[in-house]
Amino acid sequence: MAIDIGRLESELLQMSADGAPGREFCESIAELARTGRFEQLRKVLPEIVYDELWARYQQNEAAFVAGWRMLAQEMRQGFIQHARQRITSLTRLQQAGTDETPPVWQEIQRALDGQQNDLLRTALALELLELVEPAVLRATHLRECVVDSPSSEEADRYLDEATRCYFFGMFTACAVMSRSVLEEAIKQKLPPALTRQIRTRYRKTATLGNLLHEVNNNLQMTGFDADFPRVANLVNDTGRKAVHQGLLSEDEARGCLQNARQALQLLLRA
Repeated sequence: MAIDIGRLESELLQMSADGAPGREFCESIAELARTGRFEQLRKVLPEIVYDELWARYQQNEAAFVAGWRMLAQEMRQGFIQHARQRITSLTRLQQAGTDETPPVWQEIQRALDGQQNDLLRTALALELLELVEPAVLRATHLRECVVDSPSSEEADRYLDEATRCYFFGMFTACAVMSRSVLEEAIKQKLPPALTRQIRTRYRKTATLGNLLHEVNNNLQMTGFDADFPRVANLVNDTGRKAVHQGLLSEDEARGCLQNARQALQLLLRA
């Protein structure tokens, strides 16, 4: 049965609108403030939220009441968008010391976050649904990474994270984790004598670049496939660019991940 992502989004929005808590909440705050019963909010709001609302109320009582009444009208249509903006505000640096007054929706968002969390739940669900189709398309570009011998649980976890970062559009993180996959896999495959030499030379902090330098200089000793250093260096170059030169494109991340998988297949041959 085909899965219609657009239909899922519509149904989610409908369920959220049917049980939207925002309007009643806003009207209650406005009425308590208008009738001088603001203190009653202390029992139902987190302390930090109550303190913020009280400070705003003291600055301008009439504007406070009017603002919350207006927000009550807006919440029926806009509360999901408010929640999505709230999530965005958590992912970015917020400059302190500005003269701008935080929008009223931030106040109600913080208040409702401390209660049922339905607004954040809906907003996150919508964001995840939007990731599905692009992730499906990216997954079609990959095939299973089949190797002859295992590496380590850590390497598997790094590869899992690198691949999921690629699926969900975190391209720079994908390249960084791809480099970590190879670093861990190489450490597991090095001969003990070379491992001791590297630990002494780099004081147990060898980077992937350091490891590849040692592998290239001791290729016969390691027994690694002769093509491994070339492919692994492509991963290291892209990963280094991700760390030091800025965000990567989707094509760069896909190439890095595919090279990492090819390098693992060369490294983990029987």
